[in-house]
Amino acid sequence: MASPRKIGIDLGTANSLVHVPGRGIVINEPSVVAVSVWDNSILAVGKEAKKMIGMTPDSIIAHRPLKDGVIADYRVTEAMIKYFISKVSGRMRLFKPEVMVSVPAGITSTERRAVIQSSMNAGAKATYVVKEPVLAAIGAGVPINSPSGNMVVDIGGGTTEVAVISLGGIVSATSARVGGDKLDYAISNYIKTKYNLAIGDRTAEEIKIEIGSALPQKDEEIYELRGRDLNTGLPKNIEVKSNEITDAISEQLKDIVYTVKSVLRETPPELSADVMDKGMIISGGGALLRNIDELITEATGVPAYIAKDPLLCVVMGTGVALENLDVYKRSLMTKK
Repeated sequence: MASPRKIGIDLGTANSLVHVPGRGIVINEPSVVAVSVWDNSILAVGKEAKKMIGMTPDSIIAHRPLKDGVIADYRVTEAMIKYFISKVSGRMRLFKPEVMVSVPAGITSTERRAVIQSSMNAGAKATYVVKEPVLAAIGAGVPINSPSGNMVVDIGGGTTEVAVISLGGIVSATSARVGGDKLDYAISNYIKTKYNLAIGDRTAEEIKIEIGSALPQKDEEIYELRGRDLNTGLPKNIEVKSNEITDAISEQLKDIVYTVKSVLRETPPELSADVMDKGMIISGGGALLRNIDELITEATGVPAYIAKDPLLCVVMGTGVALENLDVYKRSLMTKK
């Protein structure tokens, strides 16, 4: 297996994916790194490290290097990028690859430099840093270079990125630090307050996936869960209904809707008309929450559609952009 000349990385708060042109998606792993407390060495990355969350002895800390879509720990992020590059390149690395990394639309220039630095230190020949909504649009098959407005709502683990794109560039965009993680936190908080039961992040995420919905449902679903009773300290089983979960996450969903509305307000009238005609595309893991498209359509009056494979849009976008660098170079890149 020859080492790849180009690698696309979707560096997500919850999951990171890697795409190699010609080979497709080669890595899809949680953005977690396990670090030893004693000597600060990296013990595991990705799936292996995620298994350690909430289960580690005091001598190991499971870090999530990205918080709210932004790099919170540069050394750990660099280790993660290095792990991805060496995993896809194999031992026989003949040449350094060109690497494209997705970043939130609201990234600061300091954070952008840090991503480039991390990637170069991890062994890249050149690094392209591209804003997530642009890549999500490319991955969802939106013709971003056309002279008309296209709107993308990318709901990730740490951030919700909303952008209107025309002629390959972002016309108006907002990044809000609300995403899947905040929904999970709201669910565990609700269960703690209402049932006096402590549950972990992984359980909260399971509840969201199994019975979560952005709108109340007529036929409620029930989820049986086990947690630790905060009064007795003993395990306890309870049942929660889907509409309770809708209640629990309603504030976070309002924030997402508000973000979408604020971008619509800033969009020039001609492009607004395009967006009304075509509707907006929803990508990212948050797109998998039931009825999220209906909620956004109801709240804004603009039709919203779920992208095909919403979890993969951004990383597929890196693949398309890397294969057609000359076409996208002008609109996408800050190269180092």
